[in-house]
Amino acid sequence: MKKTVSIVAIVLLSSIYSFGQEVVVPNFNDKYSEYVQKLESGQTNIDYKAFRFSFIESKQFILAREQSSVLDSLRRDMYDQISKSDYQKIIKVTKEMLSIDYTSLIAHKILRQTYRIIGDSINAKKYKTIQFGLLRSITDNGNGKSCETAWQVIQIEEEYFMLNMLDARLLKQSVCNKKGCYDKLEVNTDEGNKTYYFETSKVFEGYNKIEQK
Repeated sequence: MKKTVSIVAIVLLSSIYSFGQEVVVPNFNDKYSEYVQKLESGQTNIDYKAFRFSFIESKQFILAREQSSVLDSLRRDMYDQISKSDYQKIIKVTKEMLSIDYTSLIAHKILRQTYRIIGDSINAKKYKTIQFGLLRSITDNGNGKSCETAWQVIQIEEEYFMLNMLDARLLKQSVCNKKGCYDKLEVNTDEGNKTYYFETSKVFEGYNKIEQK
């Protein structure tokens, strides 16, 4: 009996935290909006690399850049709510972040961890699948240890997320123009100093799109 009551309590708690918290899908008739709609509906078997690239090409990318200060504020609020263990507000804030930029790895990571904590296994699984789909779309292209095997990113935020996943501390960042444009990040890890390379052509494509607006 007690076990049954506990399960019901968890389900009710999950419903309370999930209720009313929705990601706003962009109304643009483009690939990015289509991808976001699919992912939010639970259709997570997509081409995540194409999805990330579609963000740069979407009108939503322009809006996201115009709302960069809002996104920064939401990110700070997210960490503040994490420190307070306010799970309802964490869900609200991360979904607001995803409404601006659905490619945000950190928002997906925190959201799936929060759903796991409150016992919502369905949403935890969904956002975990999306997070690691995005992550693999970066790492599947190489090991990041040379320009030839660099990880291709669309935003600088992805570089820092990768370093965080590797538990690496940035020592020095420089640009390497060897047959393309790359960021060279020298870092310190528990295994010693290492160097990682990120291919940044899409980053500059985004910069150029903003400048031409």
